[in-house]
Amino acid sequence: MPKYDDSWFTPPKGVQQAAERGLRNRKKYGRGGLSNKQASEQGIGSGVQRAVNLKNGNKVSPQTIKRMKSFFARHEKNKDSRNPDGTPRAGKIAWDLWGGDAGKRWAESVDKKMKRADENTKQKSKSKRTR
Repeated sequence: MPKYDDSWFTPPKGVQQAAERGLRNRKKYGRGGLSNKQASEQGIGSGVQRAVNLKNGNKVSPQTIKRMKSFFARHEKNKDSRNPDGTPRAGKIAWDLWGGDAGKRWAESVDKKMKRADENTKQKSKSKRTR
């Protein structure tokens, strides 16, 4: 039996919509998130590719959930950044590329479920050894 429920890893609608908004704004304003080429040059993953996958509702891996959680923890200070004219700054666009507030809630929720499942697996393994 798999440790994690496969359904946990499909991005909810709110995450898909935020990623789509991020892609639209990145194209419109020419900022926010790294392209595949830029990310490759830095040896990291692309926010744009992440957004495309989220927007399309593609399942993500447990490792991606952890990356998302880390991204949101590092970049929360930029999530509402706007220019004086009201247009979104790069930080706001990048936040949306990763799924926005909905993505943060989802990644945190899935991470908690994974930790609980890991703990349950550990407990079961421990109880089998002590029999």
